[in-house]
Amino acid sequence: VQLQASGGGLVQAGGSLKLSCAASGSDFSINIMGWYRQVPEKQRERVATINRYRSVNYSDSVKGRFTISRDNDKNTVYLQMNSLKPEDTGTYFCYAAWRGRDYWGKGTQVTVSS
Repeated sequence: VQLQASGGGLVQAGGSLKLSCAASGSDFSINIMGWYRQVPEKQRERVATINRYRSVNYSDSVKGRFTISRDNDKNTVYLQMNSLKPEDTGTYFCYAAWRGRDYWGKGTQVTVSS
């Protein structure tokens, strides 16, 4: 499975960005997809995940501000990020779990200026 993410960038605090991640190489709808983020010298942390039945989980830090969604036909997951804060700055990684294995995309940088 290959994951191709897009949509990162620079935005002012209070602004919005939308990330997209398309998965290719799987025959069937991927079970879990999601987003993690990482900043230097810190562990990668889960931002949000969604399963194929569209059950979602969010980290407490993004609840009410971020919305994860997916298109099962396209094996694509989206992350709508609103009311961005400087602490949301980091490298965002797309994630997929399929047939017992974890897959990661290359990170996309999100920078929120104050």
